[in-house]
Order: sequence, then C-alpha cells, then structure tokens
Amino acid sequence: MNTYLKSIGLVVISFLSFTSCKEQEQKVENIVEVEEVATVDISAEKEAVATVMKNYQNAIENLTTEGTKSLFAKESSVFESGGVEGTYENYEAHHLGPELKAFDSFKFSDYKIDIEVDLPYAFVTETYIYTIGLKANKDKGREARTVEQKGVATSYLKKIDGEWKIIKTHTSARKLSKASH
Repeated sequence: MNTYLKSIGLVVISFLSFTSCKEQEQKVENIVEVEEVATVDISAEKEAVATVMKNYQNAIENLTTEGTKSLFAKESSVFESGGVEGTYENYEAHHLGPELKAFDSFKFSDYKIDIEVDLPYAFVTETYIYTIGLKANKDKGREARTVEQKGVATSYLKKIDGEWKIIKTHTSARKLSKASH
C-alpha cells in the first residue's frame, strides 16, 4: 500500500508541476503580447495620419474630390461652420463637390498640424489660412473675387483594418483681421 500511495503522490506532483509550467508559459506569452503593443512606433503612426490629412488637403487644392472617399470611414461625420453635413459621402455630393466647381483656385498657407495618437484613435488639429479664387456667376449676380479666411479643423481618425480613416471632422473659418495678416 505504501508503494501505491507513493505512485499516487508522484502522479499528483507531476500533474501540479505540469499545470504550473503551463500557467507560467501563459504568463510569458501574455508578457510578450504586452511588449509587442508597447513597441508601436508612434512617430510612424503620426506620419501616417499626417499623410491622410495632406492627401485631403492636396485634393482640395486641386479642386477635386477624386480619391477622397477612401480617406474617410463609411459612417463618418462632417461638421462645417456650425452645420451638420452628415457623412463624408453626403458632404462630398451635396456641398464640397458643387462648391469646388465654383472655385478657380484654393490654396492653404500658414498651415500647422498637431497630431496626438492614442491607438486605435488619432486626434488632429489643423490651423491655416485659405485663399479661394471664386468664379464669377452671372446667374447669381456674382463677380469673380478672392476670399481669404483663417481656418481651423479638428478631426478624429481611427485605425481600421490597418488604415487610418477620418471618422469625424469639424471645420470653421472667420475673416482675417488686419493684425493677423
């Protein structure tokens, strides 16, 4: 009977040792996963976000919306100067697209961008001056003119399937004061 108890004791000790090893192995795997998350290159993420914002800015300066839908999440929200524009798709079709057709030019200057990344989100603030060459419109009784305003935009982006997408953006503008120009 003594041999029998020793055998049972050996089996129990072996089982506990095996279980303990598995638990330690799992803890090590969890630590490795945490270390991988901690090694995200925030500088590279900020650069990727800046590229999204620059691509949008370039399209506007080129008076086109071509390729801009891919910069926005499908269920994005756009707000402009106190107005709720809906999704980017709606904003593009009913506001931005028609508006760009009324311009001869659109240029940004004094552009500054601030980006904060807190994965999976990024928060962007842009400040700038924009100068628009507005086409004449006989139907509306409007002569060609230049509009220059100070603008600010705040945007929230989310990394979706490995790509940064704008999920919310809000822009506003006001006339330049003589002191700021």
